Amino acid sequence: MSWEFFYEVCFGVGLVLSILSFAGGFGHLHLGHLHVRHLHLGRTRGARAGAASPFNMFTAMAFLCWFGGTGYLLSHYRFWIAPIAFLLAVTTGLAGAALIFAFLAKVLLPHERVLLPEDTEMRGVIGRVSSTLRTNGTGEILFSLNGTRRSAAARAENGVPISRDAQVLVVRYEHGIAWVRPFTDLDELDEPQQPG
Repeated sequence: MSWEFFYEVCFGVGLVLSILSFAGGFGHLHLGHLHVRHLHLGRTRGARAGAASPFNMFTAMAFLCWFGGTGYLLSHYRFWIAPIAFLLAVTTGLAGAALIFAFLAKVLLPHERVLLPEDTEMRGVIGRVSSTLRTNGTGEILFSLNGTRRSAAARAENGVPISRDAQVLVVRYEHGIAWVRPFTDLDELDEPQQPG
């Protein structure tokens, strides 16, 4: 096996994995993650949430691409002898990996956060009916959760119809259905009782 072929394989593997990763991110494909002997690639053990290790699959793919491409060009055109070409290819690969890591750490990761179960809790959410809830029927509500506008199928808790644009409170959420009651019902419950 020649150095030229070795660099070509490194470049090809890095390029194909980068393209698959890019396409998978836009296509929302989840192909799992990789564990190697209790070491999770992509995060440092004990690191705070949102912190990434510089040794992750994205930087590895960038390293392979840049290392293979530079090594191939230097060995193919015989600009350098093999050890110098290898050192230049490693240096270029590390520079490419560092650029990718800097992009991840400075641009992408600061906007990430770990979702907790209470962040997606539907009970207690206030929404507005967008499609009338008929007697014992299903309609739709619009609401905001975690800064995004969402919709959900909804049914009235007591089976009575609720008109469009009425403000409602989600009292429970089961099997993809939000069970709601008109928000005015709660105002009546919270009113202090008059001594009599």
